[in-house]
Amino acid sequence: MSGFICPVCRLPLERGEHSYKCEKEHSFDISAKGYVNLLLSKDMNAKLPGDNKMMVRARTDFLSKGYYSHLAKEMSRAVRENFSGGLILDAGCGEGYYTEEIYRCVREKTDNVKLCAVDISKFACASAAKRFKGDENAETAAASVFHIPMADESADVLVTMFAPFCREEYLRVLKKGGSLIMAIPGENHLFSLKEAVYDEPYKNETADYDIEGFEFIESRKITRRIYIDNNEDIKSLFSMTPYYYKTGVEGHRRVDALESLETEAEFEVLIYRKGNDTNGA
Repeated sequence: MSGFICPVCRLPLERGEHSYKCEKEHSFDISAKGYVNLLLSKDMNAKLPGDNKMMVRARTDFLSKGYYSHLAKEMSRAVRENFSGGLILDAGCGEGYYTEEIYRCVREKTDNVKLCAVDISKFACASAAKRFKGDENAETAAASVFHIPMADESADVLVTMFAPFCREEYLRVLKKGGSLIMAIPGENHLFSLKEAVYDEPYKNETADYDIEGFEFIESRKITRRIYIDNNEDIKSLFSMTPYYYKTGVEGHRRVDALESLETEAEFEVLIYRKGNDTNGA
């Protein structure tokens, strides 16, 4: 059986060679790229929601060069320490760079692991699914984190990195005592890039750690100064940030003119546990 459920009737899905089906004969084809589309039209906020092909390519190119490998390592370590077997959900998996690193690290600890990765972007899902081709224990689906196609209390660990946050759904799909592990930008993340682009750069706001229904366990702050020696990687970095669509013509011109950049890559890894007395939202 699949780790996913039918988004129409909420019954379990069975994964076949070419499609997923439930007992009520709702069927969802597995794309040639290896992912299944479980995103219903009523849950889409655009014709092609989520990251477009350009953004996915930029993320893939940038992350594959190891600039954020310190984050991948710390996230993998945090998941491994808080996982003793079962199902890991990556809610908003993107192109799958971190997902693959986490999965590989956890499998070094135990073979009792199933991975379900979801993202609202079909381009991101195609990239992520390619990383797990042929592995029956790893599934990728196009779906919204606000309507996760998984049964109540089915995930042992839920990972979310820079994706939209849906507390109610995370509480619903996590088992009692399950772990929520989240990555967020640090206060100084990419500040030198902002200095190069904006006349009045600003630091990231620090958020309150409290999340209703979850027990806050710890924050792990990690930082590295990265040096980028070419404009192509600088533009890839810029295009995978929210600043890309919020910056005017002059800011984009400044990015295009940068031949090198040294900047902060600062993150926080936040670890939470769902309380045993929590029932959904």
